[in-house]
Amino acid sequence: MSEMVDKLRNIALVGHGGSGKTSLAEIMLFKAGVTNRIGRVEDGNTVMDYEPEELRRQSSISSSFHQFNWKKHTINIIDTPGDQNFFNDTKFCMPAADCAIFLIDAVDGIKVQTEQAWEFAREFDMPCVIFINKLDRERADFTRAFEEARGILDPKPIVLQLPIGKEAALKGVVDLARMKAYSYEADGKAKEIDIPADMKDAVESEREAFIENVAEADDALVERYLEGEELTDEDIKAALTKGLLSRIFVPVLCGSATANVGIELLMDFVVASVPSPADRGAINAFDESGENVVACEPDPSAPFAGFVFKTVADPYAGRLSIFRIVSGTLGGDGTFYNPNKRTRERYNQLLTLAGKEQKPAGQAGPGAIVTVAKLKETTTGDTLCAENRKVKFATAEPIPTLISYALTAKSKGDEDKIFSSLSKLMEEDMGLKLDRNAETKEILLSGAGQIHIEVTIEKLKRKFNVEAVLNIPKVPYRETIKKKVRVQGRHKKQTGGHGQFGDCWIQLEPQPRGAGFEFVDAIVGGAIPRQYIPAVEKGILESSPKGVLAGFPCIDFKVTLDDGSYHAVDSSEMAFKIAGSLAFRKATEQANPVLLEPIMEVTITAPDEYMGDIMGDLNGRRGRVLGMDSAGRNQVIKAQVPMAEFLTYAPDLRSMTGGRGIYTMKFSHYDEVPAQISEKIIAEANKDKA
Repeated sequence: MSEMVDKLRNIALVGHGGSGKTSLAEIMLFKAGVTNRIGRVEDGNTVMDYEPEELRRQSSISSSFHQFNWKKHTINIIDTPGDQNFFNDTKFCMPAADCAIFLIDAVDGIKVQTEQAWEFAREFDMPCVIFINKLDRERADFTRAFEEARGILDPKPIVLQLPIGKEAALKGVVDLARMKAYSYEADGKAKEIDIPADMKDAVESEREAFIENVAEADDALVERYLEGEELTDEDIKAALTKGLLSRIFVPVLCGSATANVGIELLMDFVVASVPSPADRGAINAFDESGENVVACEPDPSAPFAGFVFKTVADPYAGRLSIFRIVSGTLGGDGTFYNPNKRTRERYNQLLTLAGKEQKPAGQAGPGAIVTVAKLKETTTGDTLCAENRKVKFATAEPIPTLISYALTAKSKGDEDKIFSSLSKLMEEDMGLKLDRNAETKEILLSGAGQIHIEVTIEKLKRKFNVEAVLNIPKVPYRETIKKKVRVQGRHKKQTGGHGQFGDCWIQLEPQPRGAGFEFVDAIVGGAIPRQYIPAVEKGILESSPKGVLAGFPCIDFKVTLDDGSYHAVDSSEMAFKIAGSLAFRKATEQANPVLLEPIMEVTITAPDEYMGDIMGDLNGRRGRVLGMDSAGRNQVIKAQVPMAEFLTYAPDLRSMTGGRGIYTMKFSHYDEVPAQISEKIIAEANKDKA
């Protein structure tokens, strides 16, 4: 079993949408003999993309899994989504791999998603490799793509391979580690050739730079190199693995997945230099108290421990939990403990995923990526372990949601079904959030973008046969006052027997924004008996959620109760509560009431060339730019924008920047609505009430 751990490689294919991750996975599976044809994304016949939405959109929306054998090693591939809408899935799946292979498009270069995923790799301390893809395309440029990567990414990328030929004339690759050149025929078979004469100088120069970079991983190697000693292939291979594992540098390979150039060399590199679970060593967890660190070694004989990094909601097979085994060995069936839910879970069959298929696994050890069905309590982010060693692994934090839609059921009476079905989908998609807004009485579904929400609604219909309609959510406006007033609230009612009498004088004045509600008891001389004073406050508090302008909650005001009168027989708590309520309504009408709107703090990151469009658009949305900063090739704008103007910003930014802009948003404060807009909102709200 320990030999199996040494001969196991877990790789995540990562990069922006359209960089060729799925095409690369398909060609690897074909070369390893797992499939007998090469699936094409454009033809909708790939093994890795199989969901109806993926086939329709020709883009991965969920991570998929497969494995193959290559040169007596087992390689697990995780093909992750590159679209910003589904990037939460990428973030949660990356820690299950031991190395991230970043695909960079030789035409388009690095996009924002690549940089975002690079940050995830840094967060998880993952070794990284770069594969510059699509070198056979028009306008493809290896040098430009590499220089861009070197300027933006850290740790530093180092050239391991050079392409032979450009664009349509791409025909092979030079390997600087072995100083060998390979050309590729139409069938993708590599044939060793002499290094082309016109490349010899460039190859010599790049080889020298490569040796210097690789030697940095080993001080002894640096000394030997500086003394003029010739380094062997084994020296270079060991230093490459060490530097990769320690994140000293990032090797850069190249080729084209669709033209079948350089793929076998990449697969050979994965086997030779990408770390195994044994190389990565122990993964730290915490004991059940959460205070003490427990090192979980990749030892087959240790107590079992693993973490669930993805859940699939299958209406037929039930919940599928996909997890990585960190230590210990699992058999075909059995039980384990979930410390997050403090419960024991039973599984009947251990499975491995191969695209959309599930294959039985007899047993599995450290580093294995396996699946079980129908666990009752376990969800993404949970740890599974042996009961005799209860540990918890840290889990990734979801990316904050950016856009929300209000949901209504297409068929009457389906509201509860929508809620329960969406709850199941949220188990498989950590980027979704579901809320019931008590104030607006709406079910709100939040996600990473409009496409994310639309795909979720499609899944809802396909998997659970429930149809929902999307609407723009209502904005949670507020009301407040701008003037100090003093009014009387008097409630007098005579009926047979006891009447009702309550009389109070209040001062109503504005508070600073965000200060909330304050009540001051300034009654002297027993004008109102002590037992009735809380009733006045209660009457004011019960009235404030429905403001006088448009029925929105009234905030940031101070009430001082300074006078009043009572009747020895007819006064009661109820009478003073009504008096307090009447006084508050009367006071707000006289105190210059105004409408407030939520203002969001927004951070937008996009390439420099889109800044003019973005700034102009922000001005059109009543935004206030607070400042700008640069981050690599990108500019970062910080601004404050009214929520009402930003509800559908995700698709607008996407179309403005060709998908190269991203943003985050959080609530900042409430501010006054301009008069002309306020009138429209009040008229609309009163029309809805009527």
